Amino acid sequence: METTKRVWVAATLDTKSDEANYVCTLLEAAGVPVALADLSTSGSSVPAATRLHFSPEDIAAYHPQSRSAVFTGDRGTAIAAMSDAFERFVRSRDDIGGMLGLGGSGGTALITRAMRALPSGVPKLMVSTMASGNVAAYVGACDITMVYSVTDMTGLNRISRRVLGNAAHAVAGMMLHSVPEASAERPAIGLTMFGVTTACVQQISRLLADRFDCIVFHATGTGGQSMEKLLEDSYLGGVLDITTTEVCDHLFGGVLACTDDRFGAVARTQTPYVGSCGALDMVNFGAPETVPERYRGRKFYQHNPQITLMRTTAEENIRQARWIAERLNQCEGEVRFLLPTGGVSALDAPGKPFWDSAADAALFETLIAELKQTSRRKLRQIPHHINDPQFAQAAAKEFLAIAQTNTALRK
Repeated sequence: METTKRVWVAATLDTKSDEANYVCTLLEAAGVPVALADLSTSGSSVPAATRLHFSPEDIAAYHPQSRSAVFTGDRGTAIAAMSDAFERFVRSRDDIGGMLGLGGSGGTALITRAMRALPSGVPKLMVSTMASGNVAAYVGACDITMVYSVTDMTGLNRISRRVLGNAAHAVAGMMLHSVPEASAERPAIGLTMFGVTTACVQQISRLLADRFDCIVFHATGTGGQSMEKLLEDSYLGGVLDITTTEVCDHLFGGVLACTDDRFGAVARTQTPYVGSCGALDMVNFGAPETVPERYRGRKFYQHNPQITLMRTTAEENIRQARWIAERLNQCEGEVRFLLPTGGVSALDAPGKPFWDSAADAALFETLIAELKQTSRRKLRQIPHHINDPQFAQAAAKEFLAIAQTNTALRK
């Protein structure tokens, strides 16, 4: 297996060989080793250059149903199959120091899937005709840099040379100028935060900072996904999932939704986990006019001109409590779930816009009824508001107790 770390340039060379060879030449001139991955699915091959080169046949061989699954003659199925093969190919390599992709709509979907399989921190830059729109499907929860190509990629011109040149030099800079490694003396842990739980998470971070590198994730849907990906990639040794609000949006049509796999990484890794009900009192929408018609007449709060919050009802809280309990019941590691019975967000307190003791009671009572407690999975009722110092202290104490069960966290 090749061990020299290289920039892998990925493109369909049957249509983008000029662009790919151009960026390879610039990368090599900058002193960066290069490998070229040809992802063409048309069946026509481009002759290998002098640099390290993998043909479509080389990559298609990684498909579980062999090369024949890729070269079908149908563009849609061929791209999907090559995407599968390329992800598997990438996972098999230990020489990928960075990746530079070039593509239109098909190539972007194909290449970014493999990029998402690379660890966080590995440079990933995608030059794409699709990069000026919604790129969530391409980037996901990963650190992929998207660069809009401006022109279509059908040969080199005065615009594309500059855009591609900037992209090549950006990746070269990432490869040649390493980021100093942070001290590994403190194990890393993840915490989830929203504006309305900031006081809580900041207090917990201060309480644990001497022992742990506290990495905070914004609970915006992708924030939770990023945390769980890092958990599965073994970057995090534990989690204080204080702000589980993404579940509200997932169940009730909000704009900051998690996926159905929320808590899945916790179950699969059995990582020490402390969770809570942070901001389960709200669903996030955009500007007021974007709120679905079925919610007209509900209780709203204008967070800013682009974010409208909707208070969850008792019925909705019962539903999301069952959803959370169902997933936590699949977790066999050390789990502690805390109920801040004094309120779950800065807006959910006496005299505040979202204070609704009946709705909160429905949430707490359902979690108590549905969460199956064991010697390792326990629920705690904390008679304080989530942003009170006493709640932060309780959360930190619970995490320190279960951290002792994990060798990585005892460093």
